[in-house]
Amino acid sequence: YRWEGEGWFGGDVNRLTVKSEGEGLVRGGIERAEVQLLYSRAIDPYFNLQAGVRHDFRPGPARTYATLGFEGMAPYMFEVEGAVFLSTRGELLGRLGGYYDQRITQRLILQPRAEVNFAAQDIPENDIGSGLVNIELGARLRYEFSRQFAPYIGVSYLRKAGDTARLSRLAGEDVHATSFVAGVRFWF
Repeated sequence: YRWEGEGWFGGDVNRLTVKSEGEGLVRGGIERAEVQLLYSRAIDPYFNLQAGVRHDFRPGPARTYATLGFEGMAPYMFEVEGAVFLSTRGELLGRLGGYYDQRITQRLILQPRAEVNFAAQDIPENDIGSGLVNIELGARLRYEFSRQFAPYIGVSYLRKAGDTARLSRLAGEDVHATSFVAGVRFWF
């Protein structure tokens, strides 16, 4: 299973944003979990600058990071977001992602997605190597019963890269995984 959520309190210019994401196995418990608490400020009509903290509960030992990022709508209606994370141990990570909503009908939407993660140095206790850590590509097909409620199905492909892939191979783990996803997108 996997979750991804975002909530905010405030207006169009200043917001307090909470983000959470993670994943786990049905009978194996949570494998990865993070929560971010961010101050978000609109810097123009399409982009927000964000700053705050991130806390990882898993994998490995818990970590807290200072966070600086952005999110917004790029030309041609691409939703993009990125962030850099500096841990209390001096570890520097980066994340860049985006998606695009391609309307097939007024209610049926295909959403290609991509995310890449980077690390400035090796973090062996979390099985992260320096450089490009992983790439995740996917697509979701959702049906909007209303703008607030839309179930979806999709596929996601994750590929570890560089030193991270090398560390995974040494540990006898796979460096790629394909997952089928189903979920509900909702907001209120």
